[in-house]
Amino acid sequence: MKEKSIALLNKAIGDELSAINQYMYFHFHCDDQGYDMLGALFKKTAIEEMRHVEKIADRILFLKGDIVMEPTQKMHYISDIREMLSFSAKEEEYAIIQYNQFAKESTENMDSVTKRLFEDLVIDEERHFDQFDTEIDNLERFGDRYLALQSIERSKTRSVVQ
Repeated sequence: MKEKSIALLNKAIGDELSAINQYMYFHFHCDDQGYDMLGALFKKTAIEEMRHVEKIADRILFLKGDIVMEPTQKMHYISDIREMLSFSAKEEEYAIIQYNQFAKESTENMDSVTKRLFEDLVIDEERHFDQFDTEIDNLERFGDRYLALQSIERSKTRSVVQ
């Protein structure tokens, strides 16, 4: 039974590694475009996904498995802010569904600790989804003014003599 848990956990590691790469890519582009708040959101989310990898890897090692450190998804080279946020929200929705399914399968495998780990990951992924959804909402409500305000804030911060 633990082989099934290890397989689910390694699938999760691959998906989390994909998310880390994608969110860091988005962070770099937001930072380059002057959208510091959105860039910080993507960076913070990537770091949280790194913590997920650590927790999952610890469980795999406890189960005497080997960690497969290969991203499962290809990079999406998106530089438009709206598309980044939309893509990210969809990916988080997918993670929520998948981790709920993995928790169910863990129950069927009689592995309550792995089930709990996946349930905890769902909580984080729901928060990530909500953050991206809120930013999408802000863009819909305020349009390009929302992005302009972020650029202006950066200009104010960088123009201050230190």
